[in-house]
Amino acid sequence: MKRPAPLQAGDKVAIVSPASTIDPAFIDGATQVLRGWDFEVIEGAHARGHHVAASGAITFSGTAQERLTDLREAFENCKVKAILCSRGGYGTLQLLDPLQEVIARNPKWVIGFSDITALHAALHRAGIASIHGLMAKHLTECGATDPCSEALHRLLTGGSMHIEVEPHPCNITGSATGQLVGGNLALLHSLLATPYNMIRPGVVLFIEDIAEAIYRTQRMLLSLQLSGILPQLAGLVVGQFTRYRDPLLPEQEQEQTLQRSAMYEMIREMVAPYGYPVAFNFPIGHVNRNRPLVEGAQVKFSVDSEKVTLTEI
Repeated sequence: MKRPAPLQAGDKVAIVSPASTIDPAFIDGATQVLRGWDFEVIEGAHARGHHVAASGAITFSGTAQERLTDLREAFENCKVKAILCSRGGYGTLQLLDPLQEVIARNPKWVIGFSDITALHAALHRAGIASIHGLMAKHLTECGATDPCSEALHRLLTGGSMHIEVEPHPCNITGSATGQLVGGNLALLHSLLATPYNMIRPGVVLFIEDIAEAIYRTQRMLLSLQLSGILPQLAGLVVGQFTRYRDPLLPEQEQEQTLQRSAMYEMIREMVAPYGYPVAFNFPIGHVNRNRPLVEGAQVKFSVDSEKVTLTEI
């Protein structure tokens, strides 16, 4: 995997919105943080845009062509050294094929998570590392001195990834090395039978999601199991699964289910027979504690009774 060049003072960072529309105040806040890191900020023409889909059910930052143009221009601008995706939502998946050639010719850091998992998959296909991590809202609300923001700054300026977190009762101990890949489980699942699939035997996989019921999450993992990939991972990092409800359960049982950590228990039961290390409650996902991870990095992953470590090697 090619690692994009570190940023230096005065380098340009482009803010683009490849998916849903965003509150412009979050772009303003992210710009302030990036400028405080001595970067120059430019915006895609439609970064603050608002386009309602024909169905009226989805609001994008622009048409597919407008969002594609913004990304193309950011990749082709040789003065832009990094691209910060303002937010996720929905829409990035529409842009992958037309972007593939320009991505391969112009390696640079791309930052984002959630729906931006699709863009990470395109970069991975091109052999380029990227950063799964916080976006404009986090930079605005948590600021430059937040530990996750500081970790992002270190990665952008040449630092390597090293994360230590507390253990979780569901963890499965062990150690492994491999290539780190992952992101939003629903997006990863949608890419399984495509050229953009990142999940292969021997990788350390990380997953997170939002508003997915337990049974739907299990169904996605069953697809990985039936394909033969889930048993052959080197390790599994389970991040935050937030705002989920199970429509198969009565409403009065929902809170009790959540308190039992049923999502984690279901995942643990599925992967326990495979013997590789698994860490739960990892600080990634739709939460403020969203540590940036380098997609495509070679890592050592260790889970023991005292701590979990994920280190770039």
